[in-house]
Amino acid sequence: MSGTTENRRRGRRAASRSPLLVATALLAWLGLAIAPAFATPIPTRIVQASGRIVPIPAAVPHEAGDMVDRRIVPDLRWIAARFPIYVTDGYSGPLPDGEHVGCHDCHVRNSDHYNGLAVDIVPLGGGTTCDLSWRPITRLARWAEPTQNHPRPPFRWVGYDGDTGHGCGNHLHLSWEHAAAPMFQLAEWVEVFPAGAAVAAPMHPAGPHGGTRPEPTPPQGPHGGATAESGAEAPPAGPVGGISTVQSGGIGAGD
Repeated sequence: MSGTTENRRRGRRAASRSPLLVATALLAWLGLAIAPAFATPIPTRIVQASGRIVPIPAAVPHEAGDMVDRRIVPDLRWIAARFPIYVTDGYSGPLPDGEHVGCHDCHVRNSDHYNGLAVDIVPLGGGTTCDLSWRPITRLARWAEPTQNHPRPPFRWVGYDGDTGHGCGNHLHLSWEHAAAPMFQLAEWVEVFPAGAAVAAPMHPAGPHGGTRPEPTPPQGPHGGATAESGAEAPPAGPVGGISTVQSGGIGAGD
């Protein structure tokens, strides 16, 4: 076979691949993952061990004082190890000693934040403008909810683009599926993905978000999320008891 013929064949093969390469590059630039992670179910399990509201560990960049139900801490560690996240709020409510933690009057009535099973997330070191720093958060949101209003287990509700008061430049809300529980009480069980499980996730984009994480830097500006001023229903007034494992009633998903 002549060198000229072989070169022509190579040129035709390269040309046939070029549209795919261009599309792949475009999707990567837009922050969309083509990996099968979006279609692969997440292995999950039900944790029935008693819950407790605990501080978010240092391994998960967060605002000082933020707390969550300890049963979702391994999942948060897993997420933080793969995405440059900064948690701006977790559990919101009273502690047994009477201290109130979390954001005051920032969430809708019956929010999963009141059970310690939701977090609000922004980019680590990012701001309130939808720019390149939000690409990993968008990737995380699309991984957790590939189709609008159809989150992947173990997530109960994902608030991002398309949801009022959420989205790029505002914040990402993640809730974990759990047993029905009144506000400020612990759920009997929580669904999580097992720590150490082979859970596929979109890769970090190339650039500053790869490699070693910078020191946590709080985002500039006010927290994202629904507030009483924006029409969210505030928690009921009056004294509320501390965290309890008593189960009754139900809750609605949301921020």
